[in-house]
Amino acid sequence: MTARILTEIATSITELKSNPMKVVSSAHGDPIAVLNRNEPAFYCVPAKAYELLMEKLEDLELLALVEERKNEASISVSIDDL
Repeated sequence: MTARILTEIATSITELKSNPMKVVSSAHGDPIAVLNRNEPAFYCVPAKAYELLMEKLEDLELLALVEERKNEASISVSIDDL
């Protein structure tokens, strides 16, 4: 069976288990595909890359909310009424 690997860097589970920090540092901040029997089992994503990913997801969620609400009727409010 073939599998798509979504990173440029891959390692085996055995190599990751033997020295995880060496594997992570060798990727220079890029995600690593961890392979089990030549198929991706999971991805090792550095903290900074994960944080950026989560920010992008939050931005996409906010964009969807804006798109959903942009055609709603607006309500005029006077500051004195508050």
